[in-house]
Amino acid sequence: MGLGFIERKRAAIIYNPVARSLSRRLHLLQRTIEVLGDQGISAKLVATEAAGTAGEQTRFEIDSGCDMILAAGGDGTINEVASGMLHTGVPLGIIPGGTANVLAREMHIPQHMVRAIVDLRWFEPQPVAIGDLRFADGAQRPFLCMAGAGLDAQIVSRLNLRFKALAGKFAYYGTGFAQVFQPLREFEVVVDGKPYLASFALVSRVRNYGGDLEIARTASLLRDEFEVVLFRGTSGFRYLGYLAGVASGNVARINGCTVLRARSVSCPQPEASNIFVQIDGELAGSLPIRAEILPDAITLLMPQKFVARERSMLAFPVCA
Repeated sequence: MGLGFIERKRAAIIYNPVARSLSRRLHLLQRTIEVLGDQGISAKLVATEAAGTAGEQTRFEIDSGCDMILAAGGDGTINEVASGMLHTGVPLGIIPGGTANVLAREMHIPQHMVRAIVDLRWFEPQPVAIGDLRFADGAQRPFLCMAGAGLDAQIVSRLNLRFKALAGKFAYYGTGFAQVFQPLREFEVVVDGKPYLASFALVSRVRNYGGDLEIARTASLLRDEFEVVLFRGTSGFRYLGYLAGVASGNVARINGCTVLRARSVSCPQPEASNIFVQIDGELAGSLPIRAEILPDAITLLMPQKFVARERSMLAFPVCA
C-alpha cells in the first residue's frame, strides 16, 4: 500500500456532469466506486452544481468527514477542487477526464479512469506548492500546473468551444497556427523583482505543456519555485522557430527565449489593449496579474516512482 493510503476510509469523487468527456463515461466513474470499495474505501460521486462551485462543494465534503478527495476531469476541474482544499492536509487524487490532462501526464498517472484508481493504492501523499494568481480586482485563482500570459492565452480566448469538444487538444493547435499571421504585443514581466519583456510568458510548476510538449523542462512539483519561460517577438512567424526549439528540447538555447526560476512573477497593466491570461488551458482574465508560490498548500497523491524520480532530479539537477 502507498504510504498513508491505508488510513483513508471515506472519499468523494468530484466531477463535472456536463463535461463531454465524462458524461459519456459515467459507467467508468461508477466502476471507480466499486474499485475503491474493494480497497476498503467508501466513496461517493459528487457532481458539481455550476461553474465555480467545485471548491465550495469540496470543502463541504471535507467538513463532512471525507479524508480523501478525487477530482475527475481536466486540469480546470482539478484547480477548482484544489481551491477548496488549501492547507487542509486532505490528499487529492487525480482521475484523468479532460482534454490534455497535464497534471496526470506529468505524474505518469494512467489515462484510463479505472486503471488510475487501481494504481492509487501505490500512491503516496506528498505536500506540494501551488501557484497563487491574483488579478487587479482582487480575484484569486490557485493553479497546480501553469499560468500563461500573451500568445497562448490569446489562442485560448479565440478557441471555439464546440471545436474543442470535437477535436480535443488539436483544437488548440489549429487555433494556434492561425495566430502565426497575426501581430503580437510585448508586455513587461517582473520576475523576482527584475523586469523583462515578452509576448508569451509561461509561469509553470510542471514540465508538460498541453500533453505533448515540454517547455519548462526542469520544473518540478517538488520544488517550491516556478519555472518561468519568456518568449520575445512581435511576429507570429518567430514562434515557428520557437516551436521547433521546444520540440527538440533546446528551449533555453533559443535566441529570444529566457528561462528562469522564481517565487514571484508579476505583469503590470500594459499600455496597449488587453493582454489575456490563461490558467491550465482555460481563459482566466487579463493583465495586470501577480503570481506567487504557496509552499505545502496541497497534498497530492503521487505515484511512488514519480516521487523517487523527482527527488533524484532535484539531488542531481540537469543544466537547462
